[in-house]
Amino acid sequence: MPELGGVSPQAIVGREKRTERAVVIALVIELHDRRGYRRGSPLRGRGGRPATYSGQMPAARPPEHDDEWIGIGSDALPVAEALQWAVLDRCGGVVSFTGTVRDHATSPDGSAREGVTVLEYEAYEGPALGRMRELAAEARRRWPGLGRIALLHRVGRLGRGETAVVVVVSAPHRGEAFDAARWAIDTLKETVPIWKREEWSGGSDWGGDSRRLADVSETS
Repeated sequence: MPELGGVSPQAIVGREKRTERAVVIALVIELHDRRGYRRGSPLRGRGGRPATYSGQMPAARPPEHDDEWIGIGSDALPVAEALQWAVLDRCGGVVSFTGTVRDHATSPDGSAREGVTVLEYEAYEGPALGRMRELAAEARRRWPGLGRIALLHRVGRLGRGETAVVVVVSAPHRGEAFDAARWAIDTLKETVPIWKREEWSGGSDWGGDSRRLADVSETS
């Protein structure tokens, strides 16, 4: 989805300073409209649930008949439940990663942002869920023996210490579990349309790690 990859939060913010917010929103929706990624589109998450921009996707419930748990939601992420869900009799290794809100960040120009208090995440949920499913499929292609994969991301306002993202991978051996989990979180950050706005002691702005989104196939 090249149009989506070319829209960075910083570009949107720059445009917003010169015009009304409605125009900015229209610009983003128009870009997504070209590929069907618009508010109210019929994109579906797992189980046929609508994939909207509301931040209410049910990330907190594991699938009943699937080895991939993929979700985006505004509620606290089920870290312990995801770890337990990934355990399978045939898998001797389960690796989990949780990303939490810390008290500092780095601006796009490399300067420090001290006293971070809040991160606010926004997601284009239909495309984001699609990318996360692509990511899980690619992980299985690279490591065919993987057991279960959980990819969960939270949206909305998060305070320091709260969990923003969870990645859990199980595999027959620890090596492939570690490798796949590391690759999954790195690739999620590079490819999935989820952005964060930081609030710190000196102001608020989009996160300093904003970049053009890559396709999953482009990652190493």
